[in-house]
Amino acid sequence: MNEQLIVEAQGIRKTYDTGKVRVNALGGVDLALERGEMVAIMGPSGCGKTTLLNCLSGLDAIDEGEVLIEGVPLSAMSDRERTDYRARRMGFVFQFYNLMPVLSAVENVELPLLVARVPTSEARRRALDALGLVGLAERAGHVPDELSGGERQRVTIARSLVNDPAIVWADEPTGDLDSENAEEIVELMRRLNLERGLTFLIVTHDIAVGNATDRIVRMLDGRVVEEHRPEHRLEVPHVLAGHVG
Repeated sequence: MNEQLIVEAQGIRKTYDTGKVRVNALGGVDLALERGEMVAIMGPSGCGKTTLLNCLSGLDAIDEGEVLIEGVPLSAMSDRERTDYRARRMGFVFQFYNLMPVLSAVENVELPLLVARVPTSEARRRALDALGLVGLAERAGHVPDELSGGERQRVTIARSLVNDPAIVWADEPTGDLDSENAEEIVELMRRLNLERGLTFLIVTHDIAVGNATDRIVRMLDGRVVEEHRPEHRLEVPHVLAGHVG
């Protein structure tokens, strides 16, 4: 076992059967991510990008092949063990934020910890630390409707960090943002990667996101067709203030 690998996919296949048509969403994908790596999955709509993310993270079951997370096959885990593992070791960032509209920023961020039965005072402290890390300490008491799109996505990123995950999965994290906010989110993710060694797998259509990563994996028709390192990778020298934990 290669201890440097945090995720390893071996010949994974996934088919969706609607009753009228069978869609081969993944056609034998092999992929490996090292700890501390930031990888973009790119390709046209319908090529299998989000399906791959969902299968690698255990949100969706695969039909063939194997997915190993930190050396452990997902197939060896029960449904409850996979759910517990995601809560403890994974963070998720989505295009449309998935924030609870009636909760403040800090309440949204601390929610995963409360669900995991972390004591209330510790959950609040860690949530405030996470918001500070993404530059939103002063907005902790605001509900999502009082935040800009970029601020909402920062709250989502803070929530993904609050459990000190081994990996963050991001599905089109800049897809609902204007160019200025998108650039800020890209820089934030890159800083978190460089300064904290956080592993990211990012599904994106945005080449600016891809160029911020260590490696771009291109998909077509459910298969990986190319991998390369960006020629002009974004480097962010600024040191992050604060910490989570």
